[in-house]
Amino acid sequence: MRLDRFLTNQIKDKSRSRIQNWIRLKLVLVNGYSKKTGYLLEYNDKITVEIPAESVQTDIPERIDLDILFEDDQIVVINKPAGLVVHPGISNKSGTLVNGLLFHFNSLSDLNGPSRPGIIHRLDKYTSGVIIIAKTNFSHSNISNQFQKRTVRKSYSALTWGNWKEKEGSIVKPIGRNTKDPTCYIVSEDGRSSQTNFYVQKQFRHLALVSFYPKTGRTHQIRVHSTFLGHPIFGDEKYGGGASKAKGFLPEYTKIYRKKVKELNRHALHADEIEILHPVKNKNMIFKAPLPIELLNLTESLETLYEAY
Repeated sequence: MRLDRFLTNQIKDKSRSRIQNWIRLKLVLVNGYSKKTGYLLEYNDKITVEIPAESVQTDIPERIDLDILFEDDQIVVINKPAGLVVHPGISNKSGTLVNGLLFHFNSLSDLNGPSRPGIIHRLDKYTSGVIIIAKTNFSHSNISNQFQKRTVRKSYSALTWGNWKEKEGSIVKPIGRNTKDPTCYIVSEDGRSSQTNFYVQKQFRHLALVSFYPKTGRTHQIRVHSTFLGHPIFGDEKYGGGASKAKGFLPEYTKIYRKKVKELNRHALHADEIEILHPVKNKNMIFKAPLPIELLNLTESLETLYEAY
């Protein structure tokens, strides 16, 4: 029996289209791996389903300023600032992007349930940049399918620690949850296949401005892969790129780097660009979010610093 049909029979209060979307969003795993909706089940297959939390109160519109890069009757493209959580959760029940979306837009997709209206994909709280929102279920399903097929093209910019040996390359390492800390992820042979391409835009004395092009969409993928190569992202306390990374340099550099980490108060990762096939117009569309002022100021201050020493 097909995976989607089996789950529809088991979960009586959910529609088949809703369950199919869960499968596309990788909320359904078979033996620990994501499968397509039409996957034919085999004897002893173990199915796990992460049902989206729909009990969280999210129907509270809040006047939150949004930087809207594009809007039509199908999608909205937002330039998300660092510090803004995408959707409500246990520790963030208000003040999220979703609360702002509910204030600004009358129509949002509901394939992910009432706790995540319009949300097709996510960015970490402290990652800034371009994010696509679905106004209709049709567009939501269509774009989710593009993510599933890995036809969506994404690029990020990040300030990383260290000197890169190669100017460009590819990191192909599986990523899994860290058993010692379930909020973190690590490169693990038991993890899910992951690939991130990179290009070093500019190499500074102790840091580098790098472009990342993730081919897969694992949680914290860029942060984990960059750290694995010994180049954690500047300001990323969770993955070793925080103030403690400033040790070992000349005292004048250590002092400045620690100060810069504290002033930035985020990890230096930004979603620059995303390219999709418009679900209705059926043409490729590229959406870009300029580097935020705090990251521009940081890179400019580094150039001034290295000129001074």
